[in-house]
Amino acid sequence: MSKNDFTEKQALPENRVQVPVLRNANTPTAADVQQHATLLAAATSDNTRRAYRSAIQHFLAWGGELPSDESAVIQYLLAHATVLNPRTLALRLTALSQWHVHQGFPDTTSLPKVRKTLTGITRVHGKPKKKAKALPVEDLERIITSLAQLGTVKAKRDSALLQTGFFGGFRRSELTNLQVEFIEWQAKGILITLPRSKTDQEGQGIVKAIPYGDGVCCPATALRIWLAAADITSGPIFRRINKWGKIGVEALHCSSVNTILVDCAKLTQLDYVPDLSSHSLRRGMATSAYRAGADFRDIKRQGGWRHDGTVQGYIEEAGMFEDNAAGSLLKKF
Repeated sequence: MSKNDFTEKQALPENRVQVPVLRNANTPTAADVQQHATLLAAATSDNTRRAYRSAIQHFLAWGGELPSDESAVIQYLLAHATVLNPRTLALRLTALSQWHVHQGFPDTTSLPKVRKTLTGITRVHGKPKKKAKALPVEDLERIITSLAQLGTVKAKRDSALLQTGFFGGFRRSELTNLQVEFIEWQAKGILITLPRSKTDQEGQGIVKAIPYGDGVCCPATALRIWLAAADITSGPIFRRINKWGKIGVEALHCSSVNTILVDCAKLTQLDYVPDLSSHSLRRGMATSAYRAGADFRDIKRQGGWRHDGTVQGYIEEAGMFEDNAAGSLLKKF
């Protein structure tokens, strides 16, 4: 019987008074332990946790053991030096490092020989990072026109999804997590509040404004048409639709955004379909906005980017031919 647990009952003589012994303030309860575990889990995003879990499973499937020693980690790196991208190996090392640190073991992945091995692999086998191609606003308009001609409920959903993702500069997880309650309809357009995002893990909230459009594209109008057609008044905005056209109650999985964009690009017969992904919407917004004369600060805010360097990279990509030293030399006088 625990001496500190006053909730346990002890058989006492009738002439004695049971005096409870107060719990030591430093002794955690089962609820305390559970709450602590929940908060520790919340400190890491779901995507990161999944990536780390997959990395650990890969290491164990290869034959590694936990905790691991320096030799085993190096052998793991050598075994996959020509198979996995060095960036993937770096992520695997980070996952192994986090496991050792949080389990209270020495972090063998941080030893100099291990880090130098990864550096050598990166220099010998490193490859340029494959980037999703930016979707220009002109091609988005072509897609929206093609969807309008179909007139189906799915086409209305896809049109609203792609327009909102593009002009709102949303990440795919943000896009699929949007709720009707997040939207505020105003005279000049719509305000969409994100309770949480990749760059706002503390949940302070991010508000994005999307004005009404007067051309082919108008995200606010597309949203109204889709919500009315689907009879959605609360909950997830973008939902699954089965092959019989029945609309589900659950939100789309974030990976579905890639599939929808690729299918719509094929419908419009764009010639760079293999280079498209959901990130093409965000990149397309940034590059198209820059070409249209948008300010750097406004582009950064709409896309919710934390780092100037990311936005600067998109801007440089957009102006590669316009802001070009060779171009000034090749112009005829």
